[in-house]
Amino acid sequence: MNPLDSTRRPAVPRPARTEPPTLVVGVHLVLLNGDTVLLGRRHNTAYANGLWHLPAGHMEPGETITRAMTREAQEELGILIAEDDLALVHTLHHLDADDGRSRLQLFFRPARHDGQVRNAEPHKCDALRFWPLDRLPTNTVPYSVHALGEITRGRTLSTVGWPT
Repeated sequence: MNPLDSTRRPAVPRPARTEPPTLVVGVHLVLLNGDTVLLGRRHNTAYANGLWHLPAGHMEPGETITRAMTREAQEELGILIAEDDLALVHTLHHLDADDGRSRLQLFFRPARHDGQVRNAEPHKCDALRFWPLDRLPTNTVPYSVHALGEITRGRTLSTVGWPT
């Protein structure tokens, strides 16, 4: 027996290996007109039905975040935005109280877009309207209100829903 073996500490069992956390990635369009922002009222949706929300969606497999945002802008508003014309203006790490999932919400402002804004998904959105940033409707998705406030203050990163 090797004398060094007797001085070894017993192996400490490691906890079972777990997979890294998976994040749901949401993309949100911050389309401004002066001091107003475009919101749509969600209709016939599983999440936040009847509430106002920024034009938004989720990243799909194999898609970059900028491609996800340009796709959602075209699907929801009928406008074309070049990926290079998007600026990331806020990142929100959101712990969803409804399902306990960790979500990374990315907020983009386009430098320009082509086409007229229209409601291209009336089956999911029953109204589009520009709202003053300092007078958003009371029935707006809470994390959108939070993010817009942070953007207005020039803050690029925040968290919501996490224990303090």
